[in-house]
Amino acid sequence: MPGEAFTPQQHASPAATVEAAVAQEQQYLEVVYTRLDELRAAYRERLVEVRRIGAVGTHQNRSERDAFAAHYEDTLARLEMVENRLVFGRIDLRDDDDPRYVGRIGMSDAEHSQLLVDWRAPSAQPFYQATAAHPAGVVRRRHLMTRGRSVVGVEDELLDADEVDRVGDSLTGEGALFAAMSAAREGRMGDIVATIQAEQDAVIRSPLDGVLVVQGGPGTGKTAVALHRAAYLLYAHRERLARSGVLLVGPSKVFLRYIEQVLPSLGETDVVATTMADLLPGTTATATEAAEVAEVKGRTVMAQVLGRAVRGLQRVPDSVQELNVEGVTLHLHPDDVRAAVSRARRTGLAHNQARETFALAVLDGLVKEYTVARGGERDDDERGWLREDVRTARDVRRAVNLCWMPTTAQGLLERLYARPDLLARHARGLAPADRALLERAKGSPWTVADVPLLDELAELLGPHEQAEQARAAAEDRRRQAEEIRFAAEAIENQELGDGLVTAEMLADRFSAGGPRLTTAERAAEDRSWTYGHVVVDEAQELSPMAWRALLRRCPSRSVTVVGDLAQRSGHRPASSWAEVLGGAADEHVREAVLTVSYRTPAAVMDTATEVMTLMGAEPAFPVRAARDLPDALVTSATSEADVLGETAGVVERELAGLDAEVGPGSGRLAVIVPAGWQRAVTDALEARRVTSEALAPGGADPLDARVAVVSAVEAKGLEYDVVVLTEPDGILSGGTGDLYVAMTRPTRRLHVVHAGPLPAGFEARS
Repeated sequence: MPGEAFTPQQHASPAATVEAAVAQEQQYLEVVYTRLDELRAAYRERLVEVRRIGAVGTHQNRSERDAFAAHYEDTLARLEMVENRLVFGRIDLRDDDDPRYVGRIGMSDAEHSQLLVDWRAPSAQPFYQATAAHPAGVVRRRHLMTRGRSVVGVEDELLDADEVDRVGDSLTGEGALFAAMSAAREGRMGDIVATIQAEQDAVIRSPLDGVLVVQGGPGTGKTAVALHRAAYLLYAHRERLARSGVLLVGPSKVFLRYIEQVLPSLGETDVVATTMADLLPGTTATATEAAEVAEVKGRTVMAQVLGRAVRGLQRVPDSVQELNVEGVTLHLHPDDVRAAVSRARRTGLAHNQARETFALAVLDGLVKEYTVARGGERDDDERGWLREDVRTARDVRRAVNLCWMPTTAQGLLERLYARPDLLARHARGLAPADRALLERAKGSPWTVADVPLLDELAELLGPHEQAEQARAAAEDRRRQAEEIRFAAEAIENQELGDGLVTAEMLADRFSAGGPRLTTAERAAEDRSWTYGHVVVDEAQELSPMAWRALLRRCPSRSVTVVGDLAQRSGHRPASSWAEVLGGAADEHVREAVLTVSYRTPAAVMDTATEVMTLMGAEPAFPVRAARDLPDALVTSATSEADVLGETAGVVERELAGLDAEVGPGSGRLAVIVPAGWQRAVTDALEARRVTSEALAPGGADPLDARVAVVSAVEAKGLEYDVVVLTEPDGILSGGTGDLYVAMTRPTRRLHVVHAGPLPAGFEARS
């Protein structure tokens, strides 16, 4: 029957043994998918019933309806996303006659008997951790290779030799891990849930609390481990993290699109994925700037500069100010202002929020003087009118604003950049040359390095009421427009209303109960949201100010830091993670090292390590490649005049090789070039008639094209079947880390095209 322990007939041929195993597992797979379909249908029916109720009844009834609808929607979304490779493993245990199947989610049949163990559950851990030396009670581990809802292969590992008679001959095959490594890239990262290795599993299941640094060389699976760790933590600490969510910070929007399918395929949606450029709601960094400018902005001293700039908005006048209120001259004394400032600061509130305390303190003194001037004692109603006269008087409002100026983070940072005198007053910790680097005109677009500074100011200033109202109104207009667009599409596609129902009417009906936002959606719109856990990929690139912004969002200091110091861009390498993490290093920090490169062929990995070592940047944690391939590294020398033409020719030949190896049109190729070369290389490829279907045109998503022309920085975190690396000496202008990144992106082949000299370390491969 499906799921029972499989014992092949003695002396059966290998082909017959495999065929019998596949047939057996196919039976079990059909049972699991049938149950999945039943659960989907049940939750769809429940959701329809809840929605049919509509926005009626008491507030409590509507809240209960929304809660049920949210639960059903979330559960149904998880069930929909686990269709592919739902079941991928099985373990046969010494002390259990029934095999244990491992999959993307846990599942039981209608009688509550377990069909499938969630890969994150403790009972699934032996599937990843058991070895022949330490079998942990596992007799056999079986990997199921599936396509759609069909089993296409199985792979067995006998872990307990004493039980060989029980399970029969071990099956042969390439193995699930090497099959995954050999598969052609498809432009998006896939999960590794079926092929997690023991050292990766230990990191994924590491405790939630504290700062965990996951370091390792190229291809060791750092990103995949980080994503699976996020999914594991959401499973193991659901009650804690479902309310607060998880923040995932990646190096670029392209990178986020590259990994966007992984977490949903693992059944998780409570994750906010962003970049530092988009971390601050309502602000997007679009401009670029010189590395030396970004470095100054990223220094910890900038927090002191910004703190002084905010305190500089709280001024005590040098002399008594005369204020006119309804023809009466009042006097604002410096000592009274000083006392009001001190009172407001003692509240501990942010600048804009503390302004109310300051203003009330100032008004108290002015109202007393005004009351005396108007004839002395008054009843409560009259005192209220007198106070209103003072509060609304133009001179008073102006004086209060000049003494305690309300402002926005954007406005204050713009003034600092645009006024050298103001910057010099507050930036005493910066050298004149560094201050000069920060100068720029008002209205200049924001850069990535500006975002942590804006976030710091937003924390110090607090919300600006008028600016927040304007932003909220803009967001409401955007959401309403989106709802109307969706409603219009529904009317058109479903032919609703026979012309009597407008898109606006339907949108109002949809939103009658208010928008139902997920945890991730609410968190992404709220700058002050605090997350239960933060995952940072390519963390070696972040500045100390960036870390301040991220740690502000996670008071519990539960962080997974993923990166490789050897891959850091620029010419200011970091010697340790403590240097990179800054304030985060003051917390409890654990370090884990991944040592095996599953992506990069040994010939490429060894050469990249040698090149880095000879340049004086030897990786702190060298990795061992899990495999090698013939002709994995090739170099082609050419003249400076023909380097573009040679690059185009190599691309043509490598595409033809991919067609022959993995099928026509399959696989991905990147041309990694020095910064600023992209347009020239793209023109050369187009001149050689590399088809528009293969080549990513200007502005297109490089993940959707078979050929992408990118810089080393743009390739960070990505992988390709083949990399054509043009002028490695030119890529070194961005630092040794950029060349290390560029060399280690391929899963099959690195082809280096050069007119200039090759960096030392290539000689043995040339």
